[in-house]
Amino acid sequence: MKTLIETIVTPLVDYPEDISVTRSEEERKIVYHLTVNDKDVGKVIGKNGRVAKAIRTIIYASKTDTNNKRIYLDIM
Repeated sequence: MKTLIETIVTPLVDYPEDISVTRSEEERKIVYHLTVNDKDVGKVIGKNGRVAKAIRTIIYASKTDTNNKRIYLDIM
């Protein structure tokens, strides 16, 4: 999943070397924290959050976990 997030976000940003994806797991959910350069945050979020919503839709649709945990994506 981390690779998928990086693959989606890399073409959108001007500073791909600053992309960082970390994972934290809790009892009922898995949270991926996406961090990009401050100058690229607007590009990843998009106008009215449309790009972020599209990224989240792809992530949620490609869920491969079998332990029924929800997946969340936080953009920082």
